[in-house]
Amino acid sequence: MDFRLSVEESSIRDTVRTFVDRELIPLESTLLQREIDGGYGASPGLSDDERAALQAKAQRLGLWGIDTPEEYGGADLDPVAQAVIHEELGRTFVDFEFGGSVVHALYGCNAEQRERYLLPVMRGERPRPAVAISEPGGGSDALAMRTTAVRKGDVFVINGEKTWITYADTADFCILFVRTPLEGDGGVTAFLVDRGLGWESRPIALMGARDKVGSLVFEDVEVPADRVMGVVNRGFDHMMGFIYRNRAYMLSAKNIGAASRLLEMAIAWAKDRIVGGKALAERDSVGFMLAECELELRAAKLMVYQAADRARRGVDYRHEAYANKVFVARMAGTVVDKVLQLHGALGYAKESPVERWYRDLRVERIYDGADEVNLANLARSLLRSYRSVGDVLT
Repeated sequence: MDFRLSVEESSIRDTVRTFVDRELIPLESTLLQREIDGGYGASPGLSDDERAALQAKAQRLGLWGIDTPEEYGGADLDPVAQAVIHEELGRTFVDFEFGGSVVHALYGCNAEQRERYLLPVMRGERPRPAVAISEPGGGSDALAMRTTAVRKGDVFVINGEKTWITYADTADFCILFVRTPLEGDGGVTAFLVDRGLGWESRPIALMGARDKVGSLVFEDVEVPADRVMGVVNRGFDHMMGFIYRNRAYMLSAKNIGAASRLLEMAIAWAKDRIVGGKALAERDSVGFMLAECELELRAAKLMVYQAADRARRGVDYRHEAYANKVFVARMAGTVVDKVLQLHGALGYAKESPVERWYRDLRVERIYDGADEVNLANLARSLLRSYRSVGDVLT
């Protein structure tokens, strides 16, 4: 087994790290000040203009469409390279992503839908869509959804509510997953639904992370039948692929980046902070704390890159997705808690990036599949012998 990055992957890492260090980390103090000044329900992020300007700079460096197929002009990097990039982006809490990418569910569009939805989003001509899956009574349990679409002539009439939806208030269309109870076996169908058709959004104020979450309400919203994405009752074909990617090596890689930066900050603080006539780093209790963080970080990093390697080889990595989402999110939460404790009162102050990260990272154990959901899936995989115990070498 070769755990070294290729020459190309190392070059990508260095380019992204330089971009993060030069362009993003200097913006952290600006975002912290915005929060101190007030007016935000959660952690303030970049404005649309700020993000667009940064994406333009990145595009000039060749950082565009990192996961976009070559047929659309993207770089189409493999999962390991994508994990490397997300790890580097995770080293800052500045909410930035490279341009030229779309939610992978949109690749299920037909030719007409690509022109109307996929390509304009990729080019930055339309806002990022909301992906509407979770509901008030179901949360992470997608099978519990109750929002329905009933065919009426050449339209579907949609009724129901979605909640905890990212970009709910800024999207001008959503990728909506609903029950179609009168169609065949009554499964889940994916629709592309423009805001102009009549759905409403309500923002939800959060403890941390991005304050861009809300609920979507559909009351007799009529959607043309040609807005069905893919096949009726086969909506899960478009749903789970990007969710597994997120859990296995995208969100998890960003959490590794965050934990790495936090641990670096803790080490620097421990060396500089003098208490009782000696540096914190000279105290065994502090050294043990740092070492414990390093142990968990190393284990998490190996898990993420092993999953990315399976994905690159085209091998089923759902088991890894369940495990990684839980373990890596918990690891990041443990690291930021210890780092805040080490910083004392300063770590608890709004002017500290540690305080911001402490709040932002808590949601990692909830969104995109709560710990309990992933543990249940992991247990089912073992009990039904889908994977062997401890199998990481196939």
